[in-house]
Amino acid sequence: MSSVPVPVAFVLKGYPRLSETFIAQEILALEERGLDILIVSLRHPTDRKRHPIHERIRASVLYLPEYLYREPLRVLRGWWRARRLPGYAAAKDLWWRDLRRDPTPNRIRRFGQALVLAAELPPQYRRLHAHFIHTPGSVTRYAARLLGLPWSASAHARDIWITPEWEKREKLADCLWAATCTAHNVTHLSALGDPAKVALVYHGLDFSRFPEPPMRRPLRDGRDSADPVRLLTVGRAVEKKGFDLLLQALALLPGDLHWRLTHIGGGPLLKQLKEQASQLGIADRVEWLGPQSQDAVIASYRSADAFVLACKRDRDGDMDGLPNVLMEAQSQGLACAASAISAIPELIIDGETGLLVPAEDAELLSVAIGRLIVDPALRDRLGIAGAARVRSRFGMSAGIDELARRFGLAA
Repeated sequence: MSSVPVPVAFVLKGYPRLSETFIAQEILALEERGLDILIVSLRHPTDRKRHPIHERIRASVLYLPEYLYREPLRVLRGWWRARRLPGYAAAKDLWWRDLRRDPTPNRIRRFGQALVLAAELPPQYRRLHAHFIHTPGSVTRYAARLLGLPWSASAHARDIWITPEWEKREKLADCLWAATCTAHNVTHLSALGDPAKVALVYHGLDFSRFPEPPMRRPLRDGRDSADPVRLLTVGRAVEKKGFDLLLQALALLPGDLHWRLTHIGGGPLLKQLKEQASQLGIADRVEWLGPQSQDAVIASYRSADAFVLACKRDRDGDMDGLPNVLMEAQSQGLACAASAISAIPELIIDGETGLLVPAEDAELLSVAIGRLIVDPALRDRLGIAGAARVRSRFGMSAGIDELARRFGLAA
């Protein structure tokens, strides 16, 4: 193992992003262990806020042209330089094969971005790593072929489920290795290629950023209209998060139960969800805070009574893997009710460390939420057990150890 690891360019879809603290904490942890990282972003940031962790990351950021037509001279210069590289013909042939199977503007854009990356990558970065195996994986693969460099990838959730199997097979065959964040994902990817290339690396939590859980929580039980039970959910308003299902479940609760839901997160479906809450007659019980900083999210975990998440598979086949917000909520001793989908059962043991219900079953979800509302002792028991499990099994250190080894960092 080399004592001086090769500097690595991390190719991300966007940076910084409030919804991807797991990537930021990984980059920071690897930097702190001595890895020289360049962040390559396919998009400019759209979030107005940043997490404190982003301020601690030292890596420079190279922003590629998000849309090729907006920076035509830069793309032309990239092509002019890249066409002289020894790997240009092979990269062009690879891209052309992909384009025939996926004749989309997105596929053209990814090759243009790869040309710019190959032309502008500082010479000390002799290894590439893609976070998300779909579009960042394509840009990384094309650029690696152009430059004759090795590459690896981290696969997470949407990128796995919306990528065609032919593309996953070829990328897995081409890369050095692929890390993924759930055993459910490992099983799927291992069936598509060499299982030895697929590594289970839970994101885990950096507990230095999360305080110990509160010693006690109020004994609210839904009977006092002046002091309703505080429910919390966190996530982008997209179909796979199942917030529409959650609103349906809440509307099914008995009318004499007093509760209030707070949602944290942005996303394209926010307006639609607010309209749904009005139609269901529960708009006055739901608070929409929008995107928040990590400190504000942690404060919300600590002031809530229970956490709810109704993940499901969307119409494109996409679904969450192991949502970090569930681990974060449990780290704060917050009792959770969630869908038994994908890798969530790897974290939550039903009836022991939380409550699980079948995905897309609003009635059973309503029953589970109702149990948490009326029974503070149950919330307390599940919260304590959940915090113990997440802190013993889902810290980030083991995952960072594995990644550090794969990037050539000494133990």
